[in-house]
Amino acid sequence: MSISRVGMAVLVGGMIGVSTTLVEGQGAAPAAPAQPARGNRPPAPTRDPRTPGYVTATNAVELPDGAVPPVDTYGNFILGPSHPAAPEMTVQDSVPHGTVHTFTMNSADSKIYPGIARTAGTRPELDPADPAKRVVSSGPAPYTRRVAVYIPQQYVPGTVAPFIVGADGPDQMLFTALDNLIAQKRVPVMIAISIGNGSGDAQGSQRGLEYDTMSGLYAQFVETEVLPLVEKQYNVKLTKDPNARVTMGCSSGGSAALAMAWYRNDLYHRVLTYSGTYVNQQWPYNPDTPGGAWEFHRSLIPKSPVKPIRIWLHVSDRDNFNASDGMHDWVLANQLMAKVLAGKGYKYQFVFAQNAGHCDRAVKQQTLPQALEWVWKDYPTGGGSAR
Repeated sequence: MSISRVGMAVLVGGMIGVSTTLVEGQGAAPAAPAQPARGNRPPAPTRDPRTPGYVTATNAVELPDGAVPPVDTYGNFILGPSHPAAPEMTVQDSVPHGTVHTFTMNSADSKIYPGIARTAGTRPELDPADPAKRVVSSGPAPYTRRVAVYIPQQYVPGTVAPFIVGADGPDQMLFTALDNLIAQKRVPVMIAISIGNGSGDAQGSQRGLEYDTMSGLYAQFVETEVLPLVEKQYNVKLTKDPNARVTMGCSSGGSAALAMAWYRNDLYHRVLTYSGTYVNQQWPYNPDTPGGAWEFHRSLIPKSPVKPIRIWLHVSDRDNFNASDGMHDWVLANQLMAKVLAGKGYKYQFVFAQNAGHCDRAVKQQTLPQALEWVWKDYPTGGGSAR
């Protein structure tokens, strides 16, 4: 038995509307969207995109204030300083509304992630012998995570569908955008699976283990423990075609999205990231990737054959910065990502947002519809079949 909540349209904390039908498990309260955890960080400096070494070094296009990049172009773009919300981020009564189902996963049921947490009252400390490493006190700990599954009204039950997997869910902004974009045939009719993290942040936490580890383990978790539950519970069939799958996230969820496509390129070819943590956050230390996700632009992408990955990425001028080891500047990391992607000939679009912060909500409300359309641009939207 389920409890249905239909036709919500509210403004909470800057969120513009809720366009979908929400179906919760019996007795469950509606879950607030899980946000990436934040530590006590000093304010980040404002970086000028016109500084040599930032995006202008690779021929960025400076857009008129309030504009977003065209969906049929590649390369680097500077937007802002204002960030008006795209019309597709507001509930439209004239379009079909999808249904959002939610369920809870428990760490006791996971063979891959039984659960860890940093020891209470501790934080990661610099290793005095190597500032690129952290000394962390962490141990076993249980967790639960919420998973939201968006099913568009246009989906035919039992047919094979493209899908998008998002981190730090539930992501109601994604569901609202999909309602409108699917109705306009700007993206394919797709399922969205928005997965909550396992709690905590950074080194020693469950979230950090899932998102900052440089491997295909999180992709394996999604493939073997999340997607089968989605198919079983909601009468959907999810495509096996990597070209019909997107990974998405912000901050460490963004670097995890790329790791899913990089290490399991047999599963994912499309990636969308906001304020991607392409920095040195990995723990435990791995000598194969000593800089954590910093290695994406330092070694992995430049030294590897080109993979079939299409990627949209964003960073803000006030994005995170920490001078501890030379590998914790989010702006520089994302600029270097754009540089190596261009050098290798990848299909990518990089947005540098002025007057914005880490995982900036206003920037997401401005750019998400364009980013989704761009990342699906070479995929058929008018009834092309997945497999």
